[in-house]
Amino acid sequence: MCADTSTTAYWDAAAADFDDEPDHGLRDPAVREAWAARLRGWLPERPGDVLDLGCGTGSLALLAAEAGHRVTGVDRSSRMAGLAREKLAGTGATVLVGDAAEPPVPERNFDVVLVRHLLWLLPDQRAVLGRWARLVRPGGRLVLIEGRWGESDSVGLSVAERSGPVGLSAAELSGLVGPLAERLSVEQLGADAALWGRVVHDERYVLVADLAPARRHTEIVDVHLILRRGGEVLLARRANTGYADGLLHAPSGHVEDGEDVRAALLRETAEEIGLTLTPDEVRVVLVMQHKAPTGAPRTGWFFEAELGDPGEGGREPVNREPEKCSELGWFPLDALPDDMVAYCRAGLEAYRAGHRFTLHWHEPGDAIAYDPKGPDRLTPLG
Repeated sequence: MCADTSTTAYWDAAAADFDDEPDHGLRDPAVREAWAARLRGWLPERPGDVLDLGCGTGSLALLAAEAGHRVTGVDRSSRMAGLAREKLAGTGATVLVGDAAEPPVPERNFDVVLVRHLLWLLPDQRAVLGRWARLVRPGGRLVLIEGRWGESDSVGLSVAERSGPVGLSAAELSGLVGPLAERLSVEQLGADAALWGRVVHDERYVLVADLAPARRHTEIVDVHLILRRGGEVLLARRANTGYADGLLHAPSGHVEDGEDVRAALLRETAEEIGLTLTPDEVRVVLVMQHKAPTGAPRTGWFFEAELGDPGEGGREPVNREPEKCSELGWFPLDALPDDMVAYCRAGLEAYRAGHRFTLHWHEPGDAIAYDPKGPDRLTPLG
């Protein structure tokens, strides 16, 4: 529970009598059934992986296991954990000794994190909740049973040690959990005497927080033309676009909805540099997933095309979008200029090296422009 040695010693000493409290030991059949019925509503209908943090002697963990769930319990007190293992023997549950604030379990490994009457004791509760949320798979759930106590001394502090009510109100906990959850609900429990084996007058509640499910990954697909004339390649200088203006880049654009990548490349080529190429004149030479220093990932398809010498009847590109492009120019492929968009420069270097599949993943703080002294973010994928 708490990280300091005195608290661990306290709960080690309290372990032998812990189950004497009606809502701890659940020895009364009516109390046990009251908690079992509530758990059935809070846990998934289908069997799942449940992590019970601060599991104590394992009473709630046992109810979850009996409902068909695969249960892991964690408690800092080795004596509590030992009693939990005895209680859960034969269920397949695992009980670990460890700090519930930093549980010794893998992230994204559970469908539910279940915690009862523990969070209020922990420092830096916002950070703890963030760690607990990372233990849950996408679409999983936090089930947090908490309260604000003013009359009961059943949670580890004597009345003499209190200066007033202790715990977390539902409003306070909702404020802490809200940023982590896609949906949350609070159910008040204090009025249900069957849960506590007696009438209580404190605020006691459960907060159920459903975390965001996994989202299907989507990203923009863009196309790039490596237009060659002998040992030179055509580059365009960006202008008035709001991104990388003043830097050189290969003719490029986005794939539109319902359009294949080759059709997009042919369309963009005609729109930007006035060349009507046929499908047979272009071939894919590189696929690169790339990400700017800020923004989402994109997948870029690089196509190669060859132009003849204009003096021998070859076609010549023209700037068809002067509002977006300040100039076109031919540059030696083996001596590319530095004033280029970094990922485009990396794509051309990968093309020269014969790579077919690459990543170019900027980190926050990287420059959009190519920096000859900066980190090399190009990663060939075989």
